[in-house]
Amino acid sequence: MNEKVTGSRIMDQVEYIRQMHGREVDAWNSAMLLYNSAIKEISTKIEILNDEFQHTHQYNPIEYVKTRVKKPESIIKKLRRYGYSDNIENMVTYCNDIAGLRIVCSFTNDIYRMADMIGQQSDITVISIKDYIKNPKESGYKSYHMLVTIPIFLSDKVVDTKVEIQIRTIAMDFWASLEHKIYYKFEGNAPEYISRDLRECSGIVSMLDAKMLSLNEAIMETKKEQVLEEAQRRVEEGAHGRLQELLERDESSEE
Repeated sequence: MNEKVTGSRIMDQVEYIRQMHGREVDAWNSAMLLYNSAIKEISTKIEILNDEFQHTHQYNPIEYVKTRVKKPESIIKKLRRYGYSDNIENMVTYCNDIAGLRIVCSFTNDIYRMADMIGQQSDITVISIKDYIKNPKESGYKSYHMLVTIPIFLSDKVVDTKVEIQIRTIAMDFWASLEHKIYYKFEGNAPEYISRDLRECSGIVSMLDAKMLSLNEAIMETKKEQVLEEAQRRVEEGAHGRLQELLERDESSEE
């Protein structure tokens, strides 16, 4: 539970749901209120971090952000797949990806930069991290996953609410989107040759990301050298102008 936030006592989602049951308030809508609010809170934080980065470094690490709250049928299907009965308490306890936010970055180093900035937010608690970039899934899937909680300030209470954050590059997102569509068509039982080709494409995506990162670093280094050269030129021009001014002054004094 998030201990960073002071003021009202912070409760977790299960405690909140039980409290709503006791008041005969619709538990499903109460849970969805939390998840939708958590998406709004996290989205605002990400937008501010991106704006700050642009202001400080004249560079946007984020290409785009996607958000979603899982649909009821998907939640029930997941609970049953893992052997849990489909009730609200199990939903908030065992389904960690109901509120989801995906950050798509330009380059792989932006992924870890964004993850660090998110983790340093004083009111966000990082529960777990899964780095599928350094350790890809067997399917070839690559992404950086953070399970976090963020406090939702209601009128008379504060509720720590779970959000899954996925951070990936454009190329990783492209691969993952197509992989999801392909497996959806086969209901998760795609032929082996398709799985093999997808893994091969995942390797190509990794090479593309590495090449684009290397190219970007080369461009940034070239720009840095150009800035230094321009600064040196201006210094030399300034010194030359100052020297010329002094010589002219000496000549006029001799006259």
